[in-house]
Amino acid sequence: MLEGPLFDLALIIVLGIAAQWIGWRLSIPSIVLLLLAGIVAGPVFGWINPDELFGDLLLPLVSICVALILYEGGLSLRVAELPRIGGVVRNLCTVGAVVTWVAGAVAARFILRFPWPLAILLGAILVVTGPTVIGPLLRHIRPTGLAGVALKWEGIVIDPIGALLALLVFEVIFEGRLDHPATFLAIAVAKTGFIGGGMGIAAGCLLAAIVSRSWVPDFLQNAVSVMFAVGVFALSHYVQHESGLLAVTVMGIVLANQKWAQIEHIVEFKENLRVLLISTLFVLLAARLEWTTLRGVLLPGLAFVVVLVLIVRPLSVFVSTIGTGMNRTDRLFVASLAPRGIVAAAVASVFALRLEHQGVAGAELLVPATFTVIIGTVVIYGLGTPIMARWLGVTDINPQGVLFVGAAPWSRAVAATLQDRGFRVLFVDTNRQHIAEARMRQLPVYNGSALAEATVDEINLAGLGKLVAATPNDWVNVLAVQRFAPLFGRQNCFQLPPADEKNAKRVRHDHLHGRYIFGPDCSHAVLDWRVLGGATAKATKLSDEFGYDDFLSRYGASTVPMFVINANGDLEAMTDESDPPKAGETVIALVDEPKE
Repeated sequence: MLEGPLFDLALIIVLGIAAQWIGWRLSIPSIVLLLLAGIVAGPVFGWINPDELFGDLLLPLVSICVALILYEGGLSLRVAELPRIGGVVRNLCTVGAVVTWVAGAVAARFILRFPWPLAILLGAILVVTGPTVIGPLLRHIRPTGLAGVALKWEGIVIDPIGALLALLVFEVIFEGRLDHPATFLAIAVAKTGFIGGGMGIAAGCLLAAIVSRSWVPDFLQNAVSVMFAVGVFALSHYVQHESGLLAVTVMGIVLANQKWAQIEHIVEFKENLRVLLISTLFVLLAARLEWTTLRGVLLPGLAFVVVLVLIVRPLSVFVSTIGTGMNRTDRLFVASLAPRGIVAAAVASVFALRLEHQGVAGAELLVPATFTVIIGTVVIYGLGTPIMARWLGVTDINPQGVLFVGAAPWSRAVAATLQDRGFRVLFVDTNRQHIAEARMRQLPVYNGSALAEATVDEINLAGLGKLVAATPNDWVNVLAVQRFAPLFGRQNCFQLPPADEKNAKRVRHDHLHGRYIFGPDCSHAVLDWRVLGGATAKATKLSDEFGYDDFLSRYGASTVPMFVINANGDLEAMTDESDPPKAGETVIALVDEPKE
């Protein structure tokens, strides 16, 4: 059998990425497969022994990876969202954290039979949720209202808070700082906020200034960004223990909300890096478990998970949302989603090792109990939250609407037909005449640039699942695709083909463009000329008696098929690779009415 560090490292990466891939293919939370892969490769078959492989470097390596994950999370937060959900996020990360801590500690004491000191520490560790799990679930569910935004902020902000709380509990209870605990806690929190927050702000501003002045070439910007994140994490952690996670989170938030440096490519790189880090970390940490210990805590651990899901989380959310104005539906949805993830696993692993070195009784149960909570909450929320979202009517799992960038005459004609068929449409345009004519046809339109930073935050994307970049400027279309691809997925981002052959060759080789829609000859000018010449957008349902060939024969070779409503009622955009529509499907096309 293959053995050695090279095989172990390769196996970790292969198992991690394969689990992510299979999870995507099967539409199940990939974290479940990641944990399963780690358990199989570690305690079951003994293929991987992380402690033997990395030695003393294991937990520092885990800490750096977690810092980079939180840095990436900070890059996804927009301060413009806070006026709507700031009070809810504040309460969830303060009052809600205290409720979760206290209730979780009580449950650990009486269900898991942990001694009080260990139960209080576990309650503090489980204050954190799982942004690495919540993010994919929110992208899958696409909740409407304020709940999704609040959950995203809570999942990222609560992690450094929970790590700090766990450290303070450890210092007070297990390091003997019991003389003046209130004073110690107040000073530690103040120092962590001042040092971690201050260093994060400084690092974010400095990196933005460097990027905006082009002091770093494009090919080095991602590497320098990682350097800054790792450097500020280590320095802040050295000056004030456990302040590093706060520093990198704040650094990401500062970078995401500054206006003078373009960081889109940095954000894209961090998203790719996050997938690799999460994949390897979960496999590594799950492989450290001991099967006998995990099996011994499994049954009481499952009961503990049920209490966390059905009692502790709803109680925390109910208390946190009193007086915030959040409606009942959003409160119920927020209460139905609080999985634990990589931060809980990493923090538990760090403190368990320190407790074992001190000879604390029961310390060996801390990590298995935490992983039981992670697995249990991911499975319950991963399977149950989409059902809850549908029951509450807040889900947007498979949106079929179309966002048009550019409200030209041809796109207004097509959008009106789609809207008549029950699909939501929305235009984004800056042309006053286009805006006025769209509104006259009762078509919703946003007056603004699709490339502006505020546009994504201000428009309501509920019900929209596809982008059609339909301006006469090919490069504006490319940039619009780049702006909305993270929201819709690149497979759902379309743009008109370039207007001329010379430009087509130049753009076609650019990996940034979206999928070309309708056909190679359907440029903006051609489509507008067709509509101004009398062509109309028409929806026609095909049947066995009147198939697609009959449709083309009736309306002529100039027909431009644009969309198809399939048998399931889903909307599909027509491209060069699309199959011909079949009987039972509805074709939406630009046609010239046949002459009688």
